[in-house]
Amino acid sequence: MSVDGERELPAGWAWATLEDVAQWGSGGTPKATEPAYYGGRIPWVVIGDLNDSVLVRTEQTISEDGLSSSSAKWVPQDSVLIAMYGASIGKLGLPSKPVTTNQAIAHALPYREVMDRKYLFWYLRSQRTDLIGAGKGGAQQNISQTVLKSWPITVPPLAEQRRIVEVLEEQLSRLDSGIATLRLARRRLDGLRKRILVSSVPDELPASWEMATVEEAGTLELGRARHPDWHHGPDMRPYLRVANVFEDRIDTSDVMEMDFSGVWERYRLEPGDVLLNEGQSPHLVGRPAIYRGVPEDVAFTNSLLRFKAGDGVLPEWALLVFRRHLHAKRFMREVRITTNIAHLSAKRLKTVEFPIPPVEVQEQRVQRCEELLSGVAAMEQEVSNGVRRANALRAALLNRAFRGGLVAQQPDDEPASMFLARIAAERAAQPKARRSRKATAEKLAKAPAPRAAPPELLAPEPTATPALAVQQEFDL
Repeated sequence: MSVDGERELPAGWAWATLEDVAQWGSGGTPKATEPAYYGGRIPWVVIGDLNDSVLVRTEQTISEDGLSSSSAKWVPQDSVLIAMYGASIGKLGLPSKPVTTNQAIAHALPYREVMDRKYLFWYLRSQRTDLIGAGKGGAQQNISQTVLKSWPITVPPLAEQRRIVEVLEEQLSRLDSGIATLRLARRRLDGLRKRILVSSVPDELPASWEMATVEEAGTLELGRARHPDWHHGPDMRPYLRVANVFEDRIDTSDVMEMDFSGVWERYRLEPGDVLLNEGQSPHLVGRPAIYRGVPEDVAFTNSLLRFKAGDGVLPEWALLVFRRHLHAKRFMREVRITTNIAHLSAKRLKTVEFPIPPVEVQEQRVQRCEELLSGVAAMEQEVSNGVRRANALRAALLNRAFRGGLVAQQPDDEPASMFLARIAAERAAQPKARRSRKATAEKLAKAPAPRAAPPELLAPEPTATPALAVQQEFDL
């Protein structure tokens, strides 16, 4: 945990746990036998709806009958929602109206006398890394309500909490605006890179250029197929596959091996070989990189195509032509899709056009392109540095806010300890009745029905999916 219970706090502040400052609960998921659970008009929150901001709408809804027959519960509007499972541990949401949730989401309803909802929200946001670290389990980690309830929190006087939130949100708003500008710059630089690559190989060729095909410009070969029989053998060698080949870059962090007995020289790579992805998503198929001798003595599999430049063609020029085709979406016109994977066969790639200028022109254009791309890379590095500094500033702001360094303390503010003591006394005075399953069932049976929200809080009636609906993918 990022807080230290022994650290000295400003005047009027107190240490507490999350259970001391809020009521806690979680939702439930229906059983398969429960009738007509989904598709009603009641908002139902799942982890995917949480985006660390005000929750305006949900992707899913449930019905009133399903709610009344399940373990799902209404969550008050003034709650803070927090994800407890998977990679989203600690993701937050502020519901703008009453909602229902599944069991993967806890909700905290702050005691108004001692805790401001937005202060609790931002405090939990500042604890994200530590909350993730507290997760338990295997592939699907989780953090329990027991852990959440015992989590320490610094509690300033209520009036100071509101001043902290006001200043914090003002500063974070400015920071978010700066980050948005940096992200826009990154997208524009990405577009600039693509324009540089596409324009480096003109559509209309000068008279001194030759328009050939890939087959005429060099040789094209498919790598060796993988097979269980070759997982072990006397001539184990490393090989590259599609997961290793990125645009103008070969990743050597995960190189696998198999037996190349009797066929090693056929599939061995030589410096200057250009590798292209044979199978990929449609917009990445044909992604090329040059093998420059690292790692040494390596082969390639049939998820890759190898192009060896012929006479009068520089390997760097071939790489530039293939990068141009990738960003001009030329390869996409040649792909065939099987089981959701796009394939660029050697047969179809051989017929793709391949402009060949004089060798000195190839050298000039490759050099000029590298200079321009180097400038773009330098600007991208500055953008990345700016994003890192912004994230560090965000962490520093949050840390300062919850250590008493963001706003000045006011001597007239009532100490938080007074209200924490009052809440603790009230909770201690409440009788803890033991409830049997039968008593609970009888209480539920006598509970007033329905448990539905007023019409103005319900989601609109679901719209039927059009028969010709198309799913699209967008770059993030």
